[in-house]
Amino acid sequence: MTHFERGSAADVISPEEMGAALHATLRGLGAKKKVLLVPPDITRAHSQAGPLTRMAVEHFGSAVGGILPAIGTHDPMPEREIEAMFGDLPRSLFRTHDFRTGVATLGEVPAEFVRTVSGGAVEYPIPIQVAQEMQEGGFDLILSIGQVVPHEVIGMANQTKNIFVGTGGVDSIHRTHFLGAAYGMERIMGRADTPVRRVLSYGAAHFATHLPIVYVLTVVGTDPATGRLVVRGLYIGDDDATFQKAAALSLEVNFTLVPKPLRKVVVYLDPSEFKSTWLGNKSIYRTRMAIADGGELIVLAPGVVKFGEDAGIDGLIRKYGYVGTREVLELVKKHPDLGASLSAAAHLMHGSSDGRFSITYCPGGVTREEIEHANFRYAPLAEMMRRYDPAALRDGFQTMPDGEEIFYISNPALGLWAHRDRMQ
Repeated sequence: MTHFERGSAADVISPEEMGAALHATLRGLGAKKKVLLVPPDITRAHSQAGPLTRMAVEHFGSAVGGILPAIGTHDPMPEREIEAMFGDLPRSLFRTHDFRTGVATLGEVPAEFVRTVSGGAVEYPIPIQVAQEMQEGGFDLILSIGQVVPHEVIGMANQTKNIFVGTGGVDSIHRTHFLGAAYGMERIMGRADTPVRRVLSYGAAHFATHLPIVYVLTVVGTDPATGRLVVRGLYIGDDDATFQKAAALSLEVNFTLVPKPLRKVVVYLDPSEFKSTWLGNKSIYRTRMAIADGGELIVLAPGVVKFGEDAGIDGLIRKYGYVGTREVLELVKKHPDLGASLSAAAHLMHGSSDGRFSITYCPGGVTREEIEHANFRYAPLAEMMRRYDPAALRDGFQTMPDGEEIFYISNPALGLWAHRDRMQ
C-alpha cells in the first residue's frame, strides 16, 4: 500500500516537509527492532537519499542494524563519499555490498517468462538475488531509499531495481542488463513498464514477499527560475502502485522533448559524481534520442579516470570497446570472457551510437590512445573546457560567440532528452 504521497510538476517539498512526512510515516509503521537502510551511492547524491537516510537513523536510533548502499557493480564508497553524502552518521553502521560473493539467491524467473516479456530478444532464466545480509539479517524493516528517474536498463530507476540490482549478484546484474540492451534502450528509457521491470516484479511477487521492504521514492527536478534542484515528489509505500505514481511524475519532471533533432550536444560530467565511462555514458544514453543523424556529442569529463567501476569490467571495456550493437552481439557469441559478463556487453551496446552520431570524450585522466581504442573520438579537456565553459553556460540551446549553436546539459543523470520522432 501507499503510506504517503505528495507531488506535482510544480510542487517544491522543503527538507523540513520531507522530514516531517518521513517521520510521520515511520511512526505509522510501528516500533521496529532491527532496521536495514538501503540508499544509493554517491552517483545518486541528487536523490536526497543522504538526508533521508539521516532522518531514518534519527527516527529509529539504536534499532538501525545497518546501512547498505546499493552499489551494484560500482566501487565501494570511500570515507570521503560517505561523509559528503551521509555526514557524520556512525561509520560502524555502513556495510559494503559484494556483488560477486555476498549474495543470496531467492529464486529464478523462468526462461519462458523472460522470452515472452522480451518478445524473444533473449531466452534465459534470471536469478533474483539480494545481499546476503538482507536475507539472513533478521530485519523487521528494510527501508529502500532513492530517486525515480529515467534509466537506460529498466526504463525508470528505483523500487525493485534498488534491491535486486543494487544489492544483487553477478548473474542477476549481468542478465538484467543484457535483457534491457537486447530489447533496445530506446524502447525502454522513460517507460515504467519494460521487460526488466516485469522480471523484477515477478521476482518480488514470487520470491521476496518475506522481505519487509518499504520504498521511499523521490522525484527531483530543476527549478527553471533558480537552476537549483528541488524535490517535486515524495512517495512511500510497499507496492507497485507507489512506484507507478512516482514514475508518472518523473516523466513530467525529468523528460525534455526537444523541438528539433539536435546537431551538437555538449554534456558536462561533475567530477565528484562521474569517474568512469560506465557512469559517464549517461551522457550518451540520456541524449541519444534527441541527437540528429550525423550529429555530434561532446562529453566534458574532468573526473573520468577509467572505463569500468569494477576492475574486471574495466578490462573488458578496454579490450573490446564501444563498437556497436551488432558487433557486440557477435563478440558475445565468440568470446567466453564477454559472454560471461553480460552487463559489460550490455554497457558496450549502450555506449555506442551505432554510427548514427559521433561521440567525443574529453576526459581528465584517460589518454587519447585509450579513448580512441575504446572507439570514441578524443579532444583535450582543457581546450574544450575553455570553449564550452560550464560556469558560463546554461542548460538548453546556446549560441556561442562565433555563432555556433549547441544544446548544453549540465547533468545527464537528472533527465531524459528526446525528439518526438524517437519516442514512439
